[in-house]
Amino acid sequence: MQPVLELKGLSKSFGGLRAVRGVDLAILPGDRKAIIGPNGAGKTTLFNLVTGILPATSGQVLLFGEDVTAWPSHRRAALGMARTFQITSLFPRLTVLDNVLLAIKGLRRTKFVMWRPLASYRDVLDKARRLLEHAGFLDRQDVEVRYLSHGEQRQLEIVVGLAGDPKILLLDEPAAGLSSGESAEMAKFLARLDRSLAILLIEHDMDVVFGLADHISVLHFGEVVEGGAAEAIRGSKKVQEIYLGTG
Repeated sequence: MQPVLELKGLSKSFGGLRAVRGVDLAILPGDRKAIIGPNGAGKTTLFNLVTGILPATSGQVLLFGEDVTAWPSHRRAALGMARTFQITSLFPRLTVLDNVLLAIKGLRRTKFVMWRPLASYRDVLDKARRLLEHAGFLDRQDVEVRYLSHGEQRQLEIVVGLAGDPKILLLDEPAAGLSSGESAEMAKFLARLDRSLAILLIEHDMDVVFGLADHISVLHFGEVVEGGAAEAIRGSKKVQEIYLGTG
């Protein structure tokens, strides 16, 4: 199978600081992979390279076999990549349904048509409701986002990320700021996502990581120092030393 996403020797330097060092990674359709590591390991910088927010110093990013290393973020998104961020970026005074409708419309050429009411786009409305139904949010479609719990807002942001029918979803700490109960709900929510969707996850909550990921890569000072099945990483002495602070 051709990888959905492949990184080849991906590196990023800021002057004399090597933030990401020769990262190799391949993600196949339906993969559930996670990147873990202590603060400052380079995880978010790596995501920014993958999504085109930062230019790579060297190496390649391949999306469906095509070299997209020099492509801007919107071109990568159009090819089938979506990403969520650590900070929620929803419209709090709009309803749950309106947020999803805007996400779908924002990816279509008809977004430039200002004189036609949004409700007249039946296909857009049907798709938004399907997404909400699959995510278990249909009963809250008319609720303003500001009245949702923080955990529900984090889940809704992932639904918004699915508006473009991506083939790979990059999740940047989806459980950030959540209580233990909300993190457990997030893990269940992620487990319900379409199995054909490839997921690459950055997360500090190990319960979420081990509950979702089949394969884990450990990043330390910008370099992948270990990778393998979730259970192997859980029992790795090296991971306990560099990530969990034991020795």
